[in-house]
Amino acid sequence: MFKIAVIGQYVPGDSPVHRLDARTKILMLIAYVAALFLAWTWPGQAALALFAALAAALARLPLRALARGMRPILWLLAITLVLNALMTPGPVAYRILGFITLTWPGINFGLQMAVRLLLLFLASALLTLSTPPVELTDGMESVLNPFRRFGVPAHDIAMMMTIALRFIPTLMTETERIMRAQSARGADFEHGSLSQRMRALVPLLVPLFVSAFRRADELATAMEARAYRGGEGRTRWRQRRLGAADAMAGAAMLALVAVLVVVR
Repeated sequence: MFKIAVIGQYVPGDSPVHRLDARTKILMLIAYVAALFLAWTWPGQAALALFAALAAALARLPLRALARGMRPILWLLAITLVLNALMTPGPVAYRILGFITLTWPGINFGLQMAVRLLLLFLASALLTLSTPPVELTDGMESVLNPFRRFGVPAHDIAMMMTIALRFIPTLMTETERIMRAQSARGADFEHGSLSQRMRALVPLLVPLFVSAFRRADELATAMEARAYRGGEGRTRWRQRRLGAADAMAGAAMLALVAVLVVVR
């Protein structure tokens, strides 16, 4: 069960989403992101939200824990909403202190951007939560393979992205552990003004960076001990093939994108 971060973690399961090929899920995520930027109306975003909710239900993931894992991005959504409400011209909705104005078009556009970011986060989380890291690496490499003729190091990029995703929950867990240890020694991270709480976080940085570098060094040593020398000439134990479920999922995603293009 995940408690803090949902990006980068994998929750084992045997749901229809778990059984999909990693390549299918990666391509569906790319198409979903493109659809997010095609949907500039509330009905379009509602359709995308319904699609993401259906995928989450089919993945049989703990929705309460999934929602709790999204708390760290709430500040980003709030900043997006406020900045758009302040900087978009139009009829004034609210006036604060006489010179700070929030406009109706800005509020509407800010809400749309916030929903778009939330759905992007949810779709990315569904990919990592339902795909084992090894399959995710192989899937990314397979999707990037056509670009190798242009000099793109497909295997290296896939490996770096997978390691980065895997380190997110690890570092979040390490941060929580350090905060608890420092709280037991009298540190206060929850009270005081915003500047005081920000200053209280500074002592976290040194042990967190030390831990991150230590884990990176251990990972490099483990990869070298297993004779890892890059992707050239490597073979795979499991050769996965696309099935009927992958075709149906891809068709559903393409149909949604087509509808959004037509409506737009």
